[in-house]
Amino acid sequence: MRVPRTFVFVDLSGFTNYTAAFGDDAAGRLLSTFRSIVRTVASDRGVRIAKWLGDGCMIVAVQQRDAIAFVLELSERARDVCSPLTVRAGLATGHALLFEGDDYIGSAVNMAARLCDHATGVELLMPTMHLGRLPDGATATPYGEVDLSGFPGPIDVVELGGVPEPVSVDAGELWTRTPFI
Repeated sequence: MRVPRTFVFVDLSGFTNYTAAFGDDAAGRLLSTFRSIVRTVASDRGVRIAKWLGDGCMIVAVQQRDAIAFVLELSERARDVCSPLTVRAGLATGHALLFEGDDYIGSAVNMAARLCDHATGVELLMPTMHLGRLPDGATATPYGEVDLSGFPGPIDVVELGGVPEPVSVDAGELWTRTPFI
């Protein structure tokens, strides 16, 4: 089944060096804190953690705005708690094959992963051609063209920034929203 989704790959930038400098125990504590923040923000923003990838994760969102708000809020919350490490991310939107019920295959998935690999420091990158309506408080700044492995030509990219509006969740209406209807 092909489904429209926004995919986010998130990575703690500098984790390998942090582990070498401070040891496995310190790295484990930091990673545990990071994952706790990811779970909280994902729950608040209505996105799903598809899988953990060592010091990162893959997020899937039905609504692009939720994915953008997630990654911006995650980056902000992790800034102090995960210091000196930073969050970098790649986002892409498109149709993907829902594979064996819990995984996704497709160009948007690959593009999000490659953009995360390309990002450095606190960069949150997304293809300009995939950009829809931004959540309130978010910005998209032209980043330029980047060459991504596996893609035939340069991809025009924006860098996401800003602070998304806080979430106000009315739990009474959660089960009446897509995809539950």
